[in-house]
Amino acid sequence: MADERFDVIVVGAGPAGTAAAYTIAKAGLKVALIERGEFPGAKNIFGGVLYRKQLEDLIPEFWKEAPLERTIIEQRLWVLGEDNTFQVAFRDGRFQDPPNCWTGLRVKFDQWFASKAEQAGAVPIYETVVTELLRDVHRVVGVRTDRVDGDLYANIVIIADGVNSLLGKSLMVHREWNPDQVSLAVKEVISLPKQTIQDRFNLEDNEGCTIELIGQMSKMAGLGFLYTNKDTLSLGVGVMVSDLQKKRVKPYEVLDSIKRHPMISRLIQGGEVKEYSGHLIPEGGFDSIPPLAGDGWMICGDAAQMVNAVHREGTNLAVTSGRLAGETAIAAHLRGDFSFGTLDDYNTAIRASFVHKDLKKYRGVHSLLGFGDSEKLFDKLPESLNEAIYQMLLVDGVPKKDKQKMAMRLLRDAAGGNLDLLRLGIKGWRAMNG
Repeated sequence: MADERFDVIVVGAGPAGTAAAYTIAKAGLKVALIERGEFPGAKNIFGGVLYRKQLEDLIPEFWKEAPLERTIIEQRLWVLGEDNTFQVAFRDGRFQDPPNCWTGLRVKFDQWFASKAEQAGAVPIYETVVTELLRDVHRVVGVRTDRVDGDLYANIVIIADGVNSLLGKSLMVHREWNPDQVSLAVKEVISLPKQTIQDRFNLEDNEGCTIELIGQMSKMAGLGFLYTNKDTLSLGVGVMVSDLQKKRVKPYEVLDSIKRHPMISRLIQGGEVKEYSGHLIPEGGFDSIPPLAGDGWMICGDAAQMVNAVHREGTNLAVTSGRLAGETAIAAHLRGDFSFGTLDDYNTAIRASFVHKDLKKYRGVHSLLGFGDSEKLFDKLPESLNEAIYQMLLVDGVPKKDKQKMAMRLLRDAAGGNLDLLRLGIKGWRAMNG
């Protein structure tokens, strides 16, 4: 492998890196796909939803062969109280034809996706750690790996090495993230018979359901999820590292509290835990996106902090950013120019895409988690909301006007008073509307 030269080297075989490698290989360029894991997907975790549109832009009708779990026809949001829940749900058969999204397991999907890149001509180099970038003055010209004589050279290096991107840090475009800019996600895969899952979630055949969770499960800035697979459930939670540090709580303790909630426990009853995993998730949003290109390099996916925490979307942003980086690399080779002046076209493409627009729209959400608001949003207000609804629906002879006043008092007290409730409402509106 010594001194081998490629047109492009892609570091990281997650959705972003594989999308880039696939795009480049399809164009006939020589591309290496480097992954530190034993195989793609071995070290990855995500909630479990894969979206059609962004993958179909690469591989038409990919779902006819990809290892997917269930087609999602229903999405629910549960606001959890101590032992109750306020629920919002939307179900529509149109999500099946064409499919909108599926649940999936990265350990299966990533291997399949990488195999498509290999079939297109990408050279797989797995179980290999990239230790540093090789440079000619200021321009990146390749990578150094942990293999003997493992220097590889290329006109362009695409960095897709994840949230804690060591290569991004070496370029000084990536920094150590503050504890309030990353969450620690932990997940269990719980085995249950297929028919039991369908009965408990009111599903048929290959239909699937997702449940997003907020509230009393953690009493911290975090969101949980419960997704249906064919014969397993994916149950997990992501909690801001800053809150875990402040409250000295272990991630598995948060997950255990979710499992004990009466609304959750009945859905997972009798299940056997097959897998437990943890992973850092970028939560800084729009304002934490680093410079995306320079002389001889581009950065995409989680390494570029491209995660929409509001909609729990990451894989589709990763695939799109990887494809756009790949297309930019192809154009650069046609020009024979690998400088920032050419690779900055990747920045332009990202800004024109939904990736940039969605992240910019929700750039204010991160500020909601500061200044003591997280405890109100993820603990006090969910509990008060559930209690207020309970009181409104309880027929006990109390006049409805009095019950309405009681409900408003519960919410006002949870927010810290009328002014704080108004402030939270305005702040939330602005955060969700760009």
